Amino acid sequence: MIRMASTQLWVHDQDEALAFYTQKLGMEVRADVTLAEMGDFRWLTVGPAGQPDIAIVLMPIPGPPVMDADTAEQVRGLMAKGFAGTVFLTTEDCRAAYEELRARGVEFVEPPEERPYGIDSGFRDPSGNHLRLTQVRELASLQ
Repeated sequence: MIRMASTQLWVHDQDEALAFYTQKLGMEVRADVTLAEMGDFRWLTVGPAGQPDIAIVLMPIPGPPVMDADTAEQVRGLMAKGFAGTVFLTTEDCRAAYEELRARGVEFVEPPEERPYGIDSGFRDPSGNHLRLTQVRELASLQ
């Protein structure tokens, strides 16, 4: 069986991203390791409390030889527009979670709204990555 273990988001500043995901969203650090043998590459992951088997890699945009300058600039441009990746989060009470996160300083770009699939809202992290917070309504199965 294949299972999902982690996903990656590009970030401009790993420390800023770490503070956002842990202090504002309440996630836990999964790994924070600096590998001297790889030029002090920092492997930094976070994940939701209560879901120890899933992690989000907070990856800095690399330079050459991994990524050329033009590609790095394209990634930065997509991040600025909120199109470099999306994380979908679920909660049992979207409106309450929205109020709690706003109180912690999360700036939402879309407040909770009723949708055919539930209540949905959106915000961005300090690097511009888009996150959706949704209270999913059980949909009738197709027969």
